[in-house]
Amino acid sequence: MAEAERIIGTPDTPEAAGAEPEQGDTAPRRGKRRIAVLFVVAAFAYTLDLVSKLLVVAKLEHHAPIEVFGDWLEFHAIRNPGAAFGFGAAFTVIFTMIAAAVIVVIARLARKLYSLPWAIALGLLLGGALGNLTDRIFRSPGIFQGEVVDFIAPKGFAVFNLADSAIVCGGILIVLLSFRGLDPDGTVHKD
Repeated sequence: MAEAERIIGTPDTPEAAGAEPEQGDTAPRRGKRRIAVLFVVAAFAYTLDLVSKLLVVAKLEHHAPIEVFGDWLEFHAIRNPGAAFGFGAAFTVIFTMIAAAVIVVIARLARKLYSLPWAIALGLLLGGALGNLTDRIFRSPGIFQGEVVDFIAPKGFAVFNLADSAIVCGGILIVLLSFRGLDPDGTVHKD
């Protein structure tokens, strides 16, 4: 029965409603496309990151760190020219190109996106990549060489920001979805 539903489509697919599939569309549909969810999640993650960085630069940069939970968690503004954990400071332009490539790949993948969990995961990745790319483009020392604003400083760990958190959460979700066999187009495969 599940195999028949996979081939025929679920009731909210265009095929089940009698509509013709789009030209060149060979994958079975699994409900509505989730492009809107992807972009809403991305916009939320990006906005949260952007607002937090604006506040950090305005209120925290060049000031003493703020203790949130004693010395276990502080807000401490730093500028990071490298990748995660401060690695690769000499490769800022390369990280900018990687972030731009990730955005392009997600935008291309969005055409085939029918899975809600994948839409959320890719939205988190997109919002985080856009957040850090904005810093790389518009912050000093110059275009495509800008330093990322980091401020979340757990004790004994690297300083990071909300864009980094969104990227990590999106990446973890993608790994979990892959282990479960769920593809972005909504199909489930058993390997």
